[in-house]
Amino acid sequence: MKKIEAVIKPFKLDDVREALSEIGITGMTAIEVKGFGRQKGHTELYRGAEYVVDFLPKVKLEVVIKEEDLEQCIDTITNAARTGKIGDGKIFITSVERVVRIRTGETDQDAI
Repeated sequence: MKKIEAVIKPFKLDDVREALSEIGITGMTAIEVKGFGRQKGHTELYRGAEYVVDFLPKVKLEVVIKEEDLEQCIDTITNAARTGKIGDGKIFITSVERVVRIRTGETDQDAI
């Protein structure tokens, strides 16, 4: 099993969720986060004073999938989240050793 963590622009969340649903990925966690990479934040004006916003709003998606679904899932997230502009985000993949569904006690792929 693999865990995909994707950091994307907030307005792309519904597009990514719908695209994943179309390929059969239904369970995911979405977390509102802040961060920056090459975007390096931006300057805003508030009551006549300029200030720098270093951390930009992002959404972090977490999805645990079967290993055989990995490439299709990565392609789907990439295509749905891409705007072609800086700050589109990143995808991180890690291995998952064990999953337990609390309600039923099912484990591993049965619990996904």
